[in-house]
Amino acid sequence: MSTFTLPIPAQKRRWLIIVVIFLAIVFNYYDRQIVSILKPMLKDEFDLGDDGYALVINVFTVFYALMYPVSGWLVDRYGERKVMLVGILGWSVACLGGGLSRTFGSFLFFRGMLGAAEPTNFPAQLKVITVWFSGKLRATANSLCVAGSSIGAIIAPPLVAWLAMQYNFHTVFIVAGVVGLIIALMWFLVYVEPPREIREEAIAAGEIKENEPAFTWSQLWSTKSLWGILLIRFVSDPVWYFCLFWLPGYLQEESGLTLAQIGMFGWIPFLVADLGAIATSAWSDKMVRNGKEPLLSRKIMLSAIAVLAPLCCLTTYVTNPYLTIAIFALVAVACLSWLFTISVVIAEAFPVQNVASVLGIAGGFGALGAVLFNYFVGQMMGSLGAGTIFIAMAFMHPIAVLILWTMVRKEKPKAVSIEEN
Repeated sequence: MSTFTLPIPAQKRRWLIIVVIFLAIVFNYYDRQIVSILKPMLKDEFDLGDDGYALVINVFTVFYALMYPVSGWLVDRYGERKVMLVGILGWSVACLGGGLSRTFGSFLFFRGMLGAAEPTNFPAQLKVITVWFSGKLRATANSLCVAGSSIGAIIAPPLVAWLAMQYNFHTVFIVAGVVGLIIALMWFLVYVEPPREIREEAIAAGEIKENEPAFTWSQLWSTKSLWGILLIRFVSDPVWYFCLFWLPGYLQEESGLTLAQIGMFGWIPFLVADLGAIATSAWSDKMVRNGKEPLLSRKIMLSAIAVLAPLCCLTTYVTNPYLTIAIFALVAVACLSWLFTISVVIAEAFPVQNVASVLGIAGGFGALGAVLFNYFVGQMMGSLGAGTIFIAMAFMHPIAVLILWTMVRKEKPKAVSIEEN
């Protein structure tokens, strides 16, 4: 424990930790949203086409995918406090570098650095909510943390548009970097390992056991649930990435909205998604408090909300950009509910010592799915049109539902099963 840590009672500290993680994720997503909002400006600045813009996205996403599993292992190995701190510092420096870049090559370098640093956030966050909260509050606490993702997407359009029009696109990145350094200091001062009284809550609920056996890295790959979660993230994450990276540009280039109008209205799908995902998480926690098994509660909620995702097909039949925004607001509720709660599924399906590693591997597969989908979108947006893309997206969450019910279960190391039998 750092001698600089603020003296705060544990019950209050855990919610303050949630606030700091929330802020970190807000600016994590603000950082990655910048390029989608400034897509026309960046294409003019660096003389890019849609394929060049897809390269910018994929440099970020490839490094993100590669570092996600590494980040999960680092969290389980060195602890969430250290890894989260290094990650926040890393992505803050990457934003500052992006703002200072004057060539396309240096800009790509710092986008890659951003992609390598940002994955530390979510394995660390999942480890925090697993050890600081019991199942009766876990999905709600998780959703309040990860709500920062859509809040970041909400504040990004107006703030990025205002900074870019008032100053220039370099300023947008520099502001993000400075704010990140402030959040890193807050994390350093607030976070500690959970004290005994907090761990006893989970122990009493039977969710965490003292000296609980865990899977080794190689053993994890033999579990059916790991492969199920990997496939779920692989097929469902690309829909959310489309909302983040392509929707603002699509609304400008295909629907005729200006940058100023994107600033005024582009945040709406993300606000609706945030409120919806928090509500669905609270619903699944309520089922747990009413006596339903936690993992089953998450599966029921995810299956129910997945019916919204195929609505994206309707976009091909509307010409009003504001109706397109409304449709994608509902699609985004499904996307964000899945993104929020699959993390909780991991926390309830695997031993606590493995949750960060599993999330890291899963996040990497999700990002890999997004890389392939980004390439498909970059190549096909102009030739086949957006309709084909929307049809493909309509099938992704229904497939994820099938995988969830057939492959994901509570996993225990073999040694535990032998002792119990």
